[in-house]
Amino acid sequence: MNQELYDGKNDVQFAEPYVDQDEWRETPVHHRYVHGGFRGTESRFCFYYPDKDLYKGRFFQKLAPVQGPEDDAQRQEGEEDMISFSVLHGAYFVETNMGGVVNGGGDDTLVYRCSAQAAQYSRKLAMEMYDCDRPFGYVFGGSGGGFKTMSCAENTIGIWDGAVPFVIGSPVAMPNVFTVRAHAMRILRHKLPDIVDALEPGGGNPYDGLNEEEAAALREAANMGFPMRTWCVYHTIGEGALPVLTPGVNALDPTYYEDFWKQPGYLGTVENGSAVRDRIHMETVISEILTPQGVLKGVGDSIDEKNAYGVDEAWKNQMNKAVRMPYFRLADFPEKDSYLTGLKIHFLSGALAGETFSVKWLRETFITIDNSIDPRDLTAMMENVNVGDRILLDNSDYIALQTYHRHQVPGKAYGAWDQFRDENGAPIYPQRPFLVGPVLAKGGAGGIQNGKPNCKMIVLESLMDESAFPWQADWYRREVEKNAGQSVDERFRLWYMDNCMHTDCEEGNGGDHQHIVSYLGALHQALLDLSDWVERGVVPAQTSHYTVDGGQVLIPESAGERKGIQPVVHLNVEGEKRAQVRVGETVVLAAEIEVPEGCGVVETVRWDFEATDRFLEEGIVTPEDSGQRARVVAGHVFKKAGTYFPVVKVASNKTPGDMFTRVMNQDRVRIVVTE
Repeated sequence: MNQELYDGKNDVQFAEPYVDQDEWRETPVHHRYVHGGFRGTESRFCFYYPDKDLYKGRFFQKLAPVQGPEDDAQRQEGEEDMISFSVLHGAYFVETNMGGVVNGGGDDTLVYRCSAQAAQYSRKLAMEMYDCDRPFGYVFGGSGGGFKTMSCAENTIGIWDGAVPFVIGSPVAMPNVFTVRAHAMRILRHKLPDIVDALEPGGGNPYDGLNEEEAAALREAANMGFPMRTWCVYHTIGEGALPVLTPGVNALDPTYYEDFWKQPGYLGTVENGSAVRDRIHMETVISEILTPQGVLKGVGDSIDEKNAYGVDEAWKNQMNKAVRMPYFRLADFPEKDSYLTGLKIHFLSGALAGETFSVKWLRETFITIDNSIDPRDLTAMMENVNVGDRILLDNSDYIALQTYHRHQVPGKAYGAWDQFRDENGAPIYPQRPFLVGPVLAKGGAGGIQNGKPNCKMIVLESLMDESAFPWQADWYRREVEKNAGQSVDERFRLWYMDNCMHTDCEEGNGGDHQHIVSYLGALHQALLDLSDWVERGVVPAQTSHYTVDGGQVLIPESAGERKGIQPVVHLNVEGEKRAQVRVGETVVLAAEIEVPEGCGVVETVRWDFEATDRFLEEGIVTPEDSGQRARVVAGHVFKKAGTYFPVVKVASNKTPGDMFTRVMNQDRVRIVVTE
């Protein structure tokens, strides 16, 4: 039986809204700031209203990935400044803490109920302030906020007129998109540099040089949907949200870890298999304790940080990120080249006997506790550690979790799991009692996606998304299409964004400006196009054309075929993706740029020839078709031998000069420079 749609009326929990702050502010732009909440709840909100002469009868409301502070927008700058974007584009901005209690304190509907109530109350104040009719409202959010946005659109009625979920997952995403990545990174940890080089322009076959086990791990990740090109940032993406999701898996499926190492059909029982080889289960003793202040506990002598820690400058910088935690010297240490990711410390003796902690950093003979996701008072607990305490170093659970997705095979609508089914469609590995993904999805958003949004929707998805595999947006589109039928184009769009990852800015993922671009401009344009669609009937750009092949989403080469709103750029050297030149020889690079019809003009072209991260506007730009196309030629002289990957970044804009609506893309070539 379908749950009744929520309209926000007669919800006694939100019967008494209040305002405790109401003032005009000049930063980041001139606006009226309203802060308040709902009495008897932990729900809080912030509204940011423009002057009457700027107001165009709408609001934008952002949902964060997890419940958090309602004033996060005040800390954003530049293109990420949603207050300025909203105000300058005729909208007021709404933000809440979505109830203020993670998972609703047992009520997972609190996310969309709090969001809906804040939206409705913001309308009441807007109608009083502007003496206007009901404002149009648009909700948006990415990642976990994308789950929440879809939940709001599907579980409520009459609240929002449109929604823009971006970098979205599916009901079976968690923890599976992270486990398969962690498994591949463990198996391939010595081969990833070669794989990355093969995937670069002018490269080769990424499977060359891999043994059977390594090739299988790379293929498994690709078939599950991890974008192959995204291996270029393997050294910065880490384990993603896996540490945050692990406690949920532990609680929902507590016998899994034991079964993994004991029951047939699990990797942990394969004799001489990779899981057994990489497992650490080692007892040792704490021989020294260094406090964050650089004092040897129990002795009081000052120490020289560099020599005492036995590490280089980079390691010292990493240590400073955990200044509150002490550092333990161990009497014994895992062998060189051991797999140390996911390591835990189990105290076997002393005051903390029976306690378990995650490891943050482990170098040479020193180890420290990870305090980033542990809710306990770790500072106080660490005061009880003493020299001589026995501990167990153990990565068993983390290795076990890395193949959890094999034992979570969902229905046939999820083709990424076909690799784990036999010819009759039955799972080839033992299955757990139930699917954990939908439980985690519902707990974080208040509902499981059903493909029935009650408003117009534009989905934005990244083709290099390491955490929300791109095929999942296609799954959602197919669900919407199944329910909407022939009318799907009247209410739904899916735009794929090339060279974009899960983060909404280039500074994420280690700040890799050489491989990725931000999708923020496209997100802002989607909100504006959505409002035009709802308010004025202006039809937005078509859904992207694409195919799904073995978990990988593939797009056409030209903007005319690709659709969506992103410009397409092809960079080449004399028509090729690879060239070999001599030191001092001029290299001529040509970029062909095309903007989808109706999506603006080429606005900027910037170059970085030698990975300096200083992108400059150089070369000769020749616009065509009133700026919808452009050809750019630039020359460069390399002064040292080596392999280089020149990059060209381009931006199109429907409103040239508007910093918020630049839609980005890029391309690369390989230049081998010899003496």
